[in-house]
Amino acid sequence: QVQLVESGGGLVQAGGSLRLSCAASGFTLDYYAIGWFRQVPGKLREGVSCIGSRDGRTYDYYLDSVKGRFTSSRDNAKNTVYLQMNSLKPEDTAVYYCALCRYDVYGGSYEYDYWGQGTQVTVSS
Repeated sequence: QVQLVESGGGLVQAGGSLRLSCAASGFTLDYYAIGWFRQVPGKLREGVSCIGSRDGRTYDYYLDSVKGRFTSSRDNAKNTVYLQMNSLKPEDTAVYYCALCRYDVYGGSYEYDYWGQGTQVTVSS
């Protein structure tokens, strides 16, 4: 059974950093692309990243507004994915979720499946 558990969120001042963790179980990270998306109440879900390989495709996607500030990495031995977030801005405030990800060529967007409970990130100005 696929399970993803996010942690590491919190309250940070603008310009600060956080590192989110995503512990995966029920599958092997090696064979999947893992991404992060964020959700603000009343707004559309926003894909933040999608990194890795799946079904013969390789992904290395970051949302434009986080490029150069956020970096996703993984420790396959620990079956864990990380999102290092630097130079945080108030507009980064959201609940962050990790999930299996893929690119939907028909819809022209990144899709996310099997996400966890999420972790709240709040950036104060």
